[in-house]
Amino acid sequence: MTAVITPQELNALCRRGEPLDLIDVRTPAEFRELHVAAARNIPLDRLDPSTLRAETGGERAKPLYVICRSGSRGKQACEKLAAAGYSQVINVDGGTLACEQAGLPLVRGKKAISLERQVRIAAGTLVFVGAVLGLLIHPFWIGLSALVGAGLIFAGVTDTCGMAMCLARMPWNQVRESCSAPAACAKSCCAR
Repeated sequence: MTAVITPQELNALCRRGEPLDLIDVRTPAEFRELHVAAARNIPLDRLDPSTLRAETGGERAKPLYVICRSGSRGKQACEKLAAAGYSQVINVDGGTLACEQAGLPLVRGKKAISLERQVRIAAGTLVFVGAVLGLLIHPFWIGLSALVGAGLIFAGVTDTCGMAMCLARMPWNQVRESCSAPAACAKSCCAR
């Protein structure tokens, strides 16, 4: 079971001046749009526990906080880090959306379409195209709609979405100069 912290508890930690290692596992474009001021960006598809361990001087016992949009990708990242030996991995309950509602200091940037919306757009398009081609060209194309449906069922059951992982690597979800460290983006939440 993944440990969880509320946005209010996270804010209290920050205000007390406690050292806080907060990793945002969303795509660089999502991070650029809106993120907690104290967060740094390491996308879930690029999260490598051994690289992270090297960056933190090999220390795995310090609390490592993980955040995403609403909590799902954060939970996956926590499980991945816990499997790699991190003993104190804590997911921010409700993600960035909950932090925004709780009034935590946020950094706002250029708008982006969320990964969840991109998956819905892509899945809907593929289902529609498969149905139309199945009616107009050949019934074989209905298999495209069935394949997307099976993928969505798999994503719902396992909480892992292959389409999202592919879309996260697309050029429009990348940022040339990713602002991955809080100091480079803005003052930390503790300084506010």
